[in-house]
Amino acid sequence: MADYAPDLKEILKEYGCYFERYGKGDHEIWYSPITNRRFVVDSKIKSRHTANGVLKQAGILKKF
Repeated sequence: MADYAPDLKEILKEYGCYFERYGKGDHEIWYSPITNRRFVVDSKIKSRHTANGVLKQAGILKKF
C-alpha cells in the first residue's frame, strides 16, 4: 500500500499550510490560511480517502 503522507504534506505546503506542533502519538497539527483552521495529519496515511479528507479540511479541492 502507498503512503500518501509525504505527497499530502507537499501539497499542503504549496497552498500555504504549515506545521504548527506535534499532537498525540504520531499525529501532527497543521494550520490552513485558506480556512483559518487547524487540522490533524497522521504521519502514515494509507488510504486515499483519508488523504482527501485532510485536503478538504484544509480547504484544498485537489484530490488523490
